[in-house]
Amino acid sequence: MDFNVKKLASGAGLFFTRAVQFTEEKLGQAEKTELDAHFENLMSRADCTKHWTEKIFRQTEVLLQPNPSARIEEFFYEKLDMKAPSRVTNGELLGKYMEDAAKEFGSETPYGSTLIKVGECERRLGAAEREFLQTSAISFLTPLRNFLEGDWRTISKERRLLENLRLDLDACKTRLKKAKLAEAKAACEGEMVPDFQETRPRNYVLSASASALWTEEVEKAEHELRVAQTEFDRQAEVTRLLLEGISSTHVNHLRCLNEFVEAQAAYYKQCHFHMQELQKELGRLPNAFALNSTPSVAPAGSASEGITSPVETETLKIEEVQAPATGTRKAKVLYDYDAADSSELSLLADELITVYTVPGMDSDWLIGERGNQKGKVPVTYLELLS
Repeated sequence: MDFNVKKLASGAGLFFTRAVQFTEEKLGQAEKTELDAHFENLMSRADCTKHWTEKIFRQTEVLLQPNPSARIEEFFYEKLDMKAPSRVTNGELLGKYMEDAAKEFGSETPYGSTLIKVGECERRLGAAEREFLQTSAISFLTPLRNFLEGDWRTISKERRLLENLRLDLDACKTRLKKAKLAEAKAACEGEMVPDFQETRPRNYVLSASASALWTEEVEKAEHELRVAQTEFDRQAEVTRLLLEGISSTHVNHLRCLNEFVEAQAAYYKQCHFHMQELQKELGRLPNAFALNSTPSVAPAGSASEGITSPVETETLKIEEVQAPATGTRKAKVLYDYDAADSSELSLLADELITVYTVPGMDSDWLIGERGNQKGKVPVTYLELLS
């Protein structure tokens, strides 16, 4: 019990000394040991890394899981060291609803058969999303979380310890300075009773001269200063090494960022592929609504006059194809397309072209015109405008 009381009293005294030193520094009444510029830069860089890593981590969580309730649930499972239950993605759920609706409407109807095709595609998109979420959580979120909850906590702990040792060091410097001033004053004025308000109480022999007592106090203060300086230098080196390790943290996060980008690119590539396949399937369905443009109306009298359209022959002669009087539309190009032969027209994403169809032409293709250029273009690469 005595040991605990002494330890508590010693701790309280140390806390009080640090509090006094900190207050005097804030009031400009005490000197403060300043760290070198390189050390200050390391600490500033570490704080910046922590700040932005935390922001990136939180926003990535929102990107991967927009539902805040689901994020809270996953957080509790993680803290309880339990495996979170598997959650159906929105795409998979939408696909299931579409397939169930198709059964009710009839899978043989145009609407029902289309719902089945779209539902299957949504399921595949949902599965791709699930894989992307799992990959991103492992390759990107986990390293960021490990830094914030592991490395950064260690750095913060060592920095707090360094700050406490700095306060102890500056308190020792202040104590030594006061002791030397008192020693000089005692040497000038002769013997005097030690001023216990300026120094810590000691078991002094009151019969000794005041000058000798102050000399002993100076020696003790110098010894305590050397000890405090050694502990501070040792802790400063430990903290410096941890702060310099931030560079390796950046390298690790850079690698994780590249993996996240690769996972995201693979996910969007899968989505693009599935949607292109879906467009092709919908274009082949009977009575499918939207990918084929409205057939143009042939000029009156052409059939009665017995004129044969050039596209009815086996080989389409683009130079002989003429735009119909009605039925042309504007279309926006969705993706770049390289022409396979001279009968096709190369496309650039986001450009606008004029398109139309001619009798006997494959429904997956349209005739596209851009200025003086003309050729076949795939419907799946276009967004038809009204």
